[in-house]
Amino acid sequence: MNERENFGSRLGFILVSAGCAIGLGNVWKFPYICGQYGGATFILIYLVFLAIIGLPIIICEFSVGRGSRKSVAKSFDELQPKGQKWHMFKWIGILGSYILMMFYTMVGGWMMYYAYNMMSGKLFGMSNMKIIGVFEKMLQSPGTLTFWMVVVTVLSFGCVALGLQNGVEKVTKVMMSVLLVMMVVLAINSVTLGNAGAGIKFYLVPSMAGIKQHGLGTVVFAAMTHAFFTLSVGIGSMSIFGSYLPKERKLTGEALSIVFVDTFVALVAGLIIIPACFAYGVQPDAGPSLLFITLPNVFNHMGAGRIWGSLFFVFMTFAAMSTIIAVFESIIAACMELTGKSRTQCVMVNAVALIILSMPCILGYNILGGIHPIGDGSTIMDLEDFLVSYNLLPLGSLIFVMFCTAKSGWGFDRFLEEVNTGTGMNFPRQVRGYMTYILPIIVVVVYLKGYYDMFAPLGKSMLYFWMVVAFLFLAFVFWFSRNHVKNKEIA
Repeated sequence: MNERENFGSRLGFILVSAGCAIGLGNVWKFPYICGQYGGATFILIYLVFLAIIGLPIIICEFSVGRGSRKSVAKSFDELQPKGQKWHMFKWIGILGSYILMMFYTMVGGWMMYYAYNMMSGKLFGMSNMKIIGVFEKMLQSPGTLTFWMVVVTVLSFGCVALGLQNGVEKVTKVMMSVLLVMMVVLAINSVTLGNAGAGIKFYLVPSMAGIKQHGLGTVVFAAMTHAFFTLSVGIGSMSIFGSYLPKERKLTGEALSIVFVDTFVALVAGLIIIPACFAYGVQPDAGPSLLFITLPNVFNHMGAGRIWGSLFFVFMTFAAMSTIIAVFESIIAACMELTGKSRTQCVMVNAVALIILSMPCILGYNILGGIHPIGDGSTIMDLEDFLVSYNLLPLGSLIFVMFCTAKSGWGFDRFLEEVNTGTGMNFPRQVRGYMTYILPIIVVVVYLKGYYDMFAPLGKSMLYFWMVVAFLFLAFVFWFSRNHVKNKEIA
């Protein structure tokens, strides 16, 4: 293979990595659960968990990438002690990236389709019922969904085909810079609307009402879960950018910069959405209905709503595509390392493959709508999201942490040496015990809680079955690690 590419600038690395971390969940989930669970009180709890869960895991991913100078496809091979088999876990990262893109490309297409509809004025002046009809009609049209998914996929792979500096870095820097500016402009507009103060109070003013209503445990778990999932760690989409990073700066400061940008986007998204909903007497919801039904209705009642709506959905398109481009880069890097093929060849094969692989998700809303893979009312997208969000992300994160701390893996000393190479903020050696024993337990709790939340509403028999499945997955991961420690000691 050719010599490893590097980022052209530190800003490029931060914006590309932050673009990967900034997911659509930051926009359609965080503002709502923040207001629901106590506003600023929830934010403080969330920030604590972001520091003790998200930050160490993202540092683990970056260190494995930079230490190996490889993608997840080869990083464990490069760093594992002789005779160990951590490289088998590469398939969690590779599989996770593919499954994530099997539905995320479609959702990116939704954003672009709505940006087009807003700019062309097709949603302007519609009643709430007609706006609901537009969203339902889109889901029932496999042709429309396929067209916009293909547009997003081709544009994103086209960016990746240009290379790291000329494609991924250059395009993402522009998109992220425009995205951040648009967010600030949209937030200023929202907070200056009439009655926006009620929305700001709901969103940001500390309140014990949400905690009393839902219970402290529920609020803490919600903050912990969102802090874990917000950074998109666990499938190697961060380690690939660590592999392109020179050793000039220590990794703790770089990771903190990305966590800051991700948190900034989540908080400002709330300032865009919540005050606008309150200003027009609309209850903010979480999920797709917020973006595709509630907000178009809000923009229709807003002065210059067509302009603000267009800016919002362009911002959402950029947020989606920054993640898609980042994960595509991880997929292409893995493909090049595993096959020895050129970037262009890997892009062509994977572009066709992912367009085909995205079709079940698209058809799950129409032609295959009768398939409910994980319970009544569920779709193929729900299954794919479940596989990634509730399985591969937490299990992958657990593996990265264990690999960086276990004696049978890379080991904490080598991990710490890599993290603290360069100038900047040191990662403290004193957290070794926390990362070795406590952090894995927290990840396991998040993993099992995800299963419980998913299947408890479906009845006890369904819950028991899937909890057994979850424990079997965990048992395999821990057995694998412990088994190879013994083998190493015997050898």
